[in-house]
Amino acid sequence: MKVQISEDMILNCMRCGFCLPACPTYRYKQVESASPRGRIALMRAVMEGKLDVLDIAGPLDTCLGCRACEPACPAGVTYGAILEQGRAQLNQVRPLPGVVRWAYRWLLGTPGGIRFSAWALWLYQKLRLNALAHRLNLVEKIGGKGLADMERAIPPVASPARRAARKPAYPAAGNRRYRVAFFLGCLSDIVFFETNQNAIEVLTGLGCEVVLPAGQGCCGAVHSHAGEHELAVAQAKRNIAAFETSGCDFIVSTAGGCGAALREYDKLLADDPEWADRARAFSSRCRDFSELVEQLGPIPMGDMTGTYTYQDSCHLRNVQKVAAPPRNLLKSMPGARFVELPEADRCCGAAGTYMITQALLSDRILDDKAQKVAQTGAATLVVANTPCHLEMLEGIQRAGLADRVQVRHIADVVAEAMRKAPAAGGSH
Repeated sequence: MKVQISEDMILNCMRCGFCLPACPTYRYKQVESASPRGRIALMRAVMEGKLDVLDIAGPLDTCLGCRACEPACPAGVTYGAILEQGRAQLNQVRPLPGVVRWAYRWLLGTPGGIRFSAWALWLYQKLRLNALAHRLNLVEKIGGKGLADMERAIPPVASPARRAARKPAYPAAGNRRYRVAFFLGCLSDIVFFETNQNAIEVLTGLGCEVVLPAGQGCCGAVHSHAGEHELAVAQAKRNIAAFETSGCDFIVSTAGGCGAALREYDKLLADDPEWADRARAFSSRCRDFSELVEQLGPIPMGDMTGTYTYQDSCHLRNVQKVAAPPRNLLKSMPGARFVELPEADRCCGAAGTYMITQALLSDRILDDKAQKVAQTGAATLVVANTPCHLEMLEGIQRAGLADRVQVRHIADVVAEAMRKAPAAGGSH
């Protein structure tokens, strides 16, 4: 399938420059080619035959894809779609390495691959192969500095026995309010299994029956962002087919990036006559965990004394338009003091695989973010996306803050608060 850059999307850009201050890479590089406006101009030149797509590989590769430019754009330019089209066209002449494409297609792309990856990572940690790898610097030698940094940040993962104990469905506590189909994700479930379980606990505690549809796989975001359009489409169709028989009111995820991809299946498959209506029905039911939990309130909580701050997930904020619910949940916890993180709406540098492929620039962004976390005086940094979670764990370690600052997902925090609720069921 040959993907072309859309002329209509390109021509929507008025070159006004409102996107420049919103763009993290422009902020650090201060060159036009590192801005959304500049990248669109370069892609226009490719579209008009003035440049070869390989000539603009650098600017496309160094874009975070955070889409902070979209809320800033007065013309409503859909930069994320333009970027993915440009990367897809680039991939047609500069394919990803075979091993990477294989990993995207199988390890992260199929239910069996995800289960195998989770088992392999647990075994790697259980046999302390990670300690040997760190001592010999093997991960960096094999996959580069970015992969090595990410691997060091991964916490102990759930055992196969713990995973095997998971049920395909969880009944609501008390009267059922909604039937919720839960999207597990790939990296989310491999690395942060307990976060997904805590989210399920919260949802059932608030009156939701939660089902885990069989056959679901990766959301396809990693494929779209890498320009692997066909693989992204395949993931979307797999997930739509897995979820559409669930009879659910909502489809819920704990990863802002995954949720954004799920919510845009209707756009991804808009031109497919067989799947367009099915994709629209699917996307219309997608909700972020924090979004639905706030809707289900008031929430019974116990004492959570401490100081908290929150880092936005770029795709949760810029694509799903969910910014207030996580903050409102934190502010509602008894004893909690919420401090707004300066520039919380700016990318942390994770950006999916960006922290691996563009490690140096990612680290610059991350180090700045960690300094701002330290300035808040918060003891808990709350996140709502899997790559952000890993990135901020790494950043807190790099900044020497690990003994003072915890990095926790909003689902883990809310689950703890609900467990601490008074036995009588009273709320805050």
